Amino acid sequence: SIVNILSVPVGNYPCPSSLFQSELALQHPVRELVETGYSQKPVQGETEQSIYLLPTRNGEEFTDQFLLEVVEILLNYIKKTYDGKSKVLDFHHPHQLLEGLEGFSLELRDQPEPLEQILVDCRDTLKYGVKTGHPRYFNQLSSGLDIVGLAGEWLSATANTNMFTYEIAPVFVVMEEILLKKMHEMVGWGEMEADGIFSPGGTISNLYSVLVARYKRFPEIKTKGMAALPHISLFVSEHSHYSVKKAAAVLGIGTDNVIAVKCDERGKMIPSDLEAKILKVKRQDHIPLYVSATAGTTVYGAFDPLDNIADICEKYGLWMHVDAAWGGGLLMSRKHSFKLNGIERANSVTWNPHKLMGVPLQCSAFLVCEKGLLQACNQMCAGYLFQPDKQYDTTYDTGDKTIQCGRHVDVFKLWLMWKAKGTRGFEILINKSLELAEYLYKELNSRENFELVFDAEPELTNVCFWYIPPNLRRIPNGPEREKLLHQVAPKIKARMIEEGTTMVSYQPHGDKVNFFRMVFSNPATRKSDVDFLLEEIERLGKDL
Repeated sequence: SIVNILSVPVGNYPCPSSLFQSELALQHPVRELVETGYSQKPVQGETEQSIYLLPTRNGEEFTDQFLLEVVEILLNYIKKTYDGKSKVLDFHHPHQLLEGLEGFSLELRDQPEPLEQILVDCRDTLKYGVKTGHPRYFNQLSSGLDIVGLAGEWLSATANTNMFTYEIAPVFVVMEEILLKKMHEMVGWGEMEADGIFSPGGTISNLYSVLVARYKRFPEIKTKGMAALPHISLFVSEHSHYSVKKAAAVLGIGTDNVIAVKCDERGKMIPSDLEAKILKVKRQDHIPLYVSATAGTTVYGAFDPLDNIADICEKYGLWMHVDAAWGGGLLMSRKHSFKLNGIERANSVTWNPHKLMGVPLQCSAFLVCEKGLLQACNQMCAGYLFQPDKQYDTTYDTGDKTIQCGRHVDVFKLWLMWKAKGTRGFEILINKSLELAEYLYKELNSRENFELVFDAEPELTNVCFWYIPPNLRRIPNGPEREKLLHQVAPKIKARMIEEGTTMVSYQPHGDKVNFFRMVFSNPATRKSDVDFLLEEIERLGKDL
């Protein structure tokens, strides 16, 4: 059925033959149309290229054929993406791309190139890139290729409008409000008149949280600047995302004023250390302003104890933000949502549907429990956009709530996916990702050449481990072994990229030498892909 075709990633699926196998598509490629079907010379002021496609007069046939050829390139790429036998990437070094590859050149020229070459460029851009939807791509938190989400992105690009006013994006603006209300309910703010905005990513959403927290406590910052404020401090866990430090740098607070709170061995913030550091700051006559708790840390996938942190924030009057960019998707799962207990007590939340929920990049929401705060903090009342005497309800002109002017339509693909899957469909996908993490955890425990970074069942889909080559197993624990082990993951990763069979990330963390960090968020991944990864790591690293 059409529902199954849209919902399930498969290697081969039917395409409407009337669209992709038409007589025109088979017999008249763009090159032949350009060479034989259109002889009109360019009029003055037009380039040769521009006469073939709309909006040029009589350009409908060429536009149809060009876009059909592009769609065929995209469909072939999608089929290869879901084909487990294809490579994750065809790797080339930067100098090779700069020099040009088999008719594919990145050089920009003064004169237009023929449409045939443009199609070659479209194909090769995908050919030499990374297939992030491949079932064996595990390199980043965002992976997978949702077909309905892809259709939403195509439509958004075709509409090519801006999210700053209802006037030019009426449907998308209302969709954003509906999605934000749905997310507020899932956070636990259903009875409150909350607010929010979709931003270019989790880093910007976290920046919004610091910006709004500072404005709430010190509204004079908007007009008088940092010189009018006392010395303020922000608190994050030592396993938090670096974006809060970046926000402190951008907003003039300074990275030295971002205080790292200790974590336990599982990567969770220790509430007693948070309280001790707040008291220390107060003794220094600084103002403790803000705490960022994490629901799903980037490396370990840990969830901070949100209720305990909320108690401390209430006790000392601090703004509580929850960075749920990675783990927020668990709110869709009745089985796993308890891991975010206490998030409803937060003042603000970051949640990235482009991660665990599989929405195409980019799609990040900043949620704030107090209505009107975003508007008051960021409003500049630009007269050419936000006229108060329009014929509709101007509260739908959302652009003045943002720090941007132009804002991409990020909501439609999420809205369309939610329509296609329902909340329960997202729940199934998310639960499956966690089941794969549990499967990997058990496999690692059963294989002698692998060691877990910490021996605890995964809370999210992150699983961290070392591969120990046979030669290294003979060396006793100590500095020499640690030094050699630190080099294993980078060498295996380099070989992995050269062969293009799979991708997984690695990093050191604290006092831990380089280890692999496996994450799952791709609905196309199966247990057989997990087995393949482990066998590939052993194959590529057994001689190290």
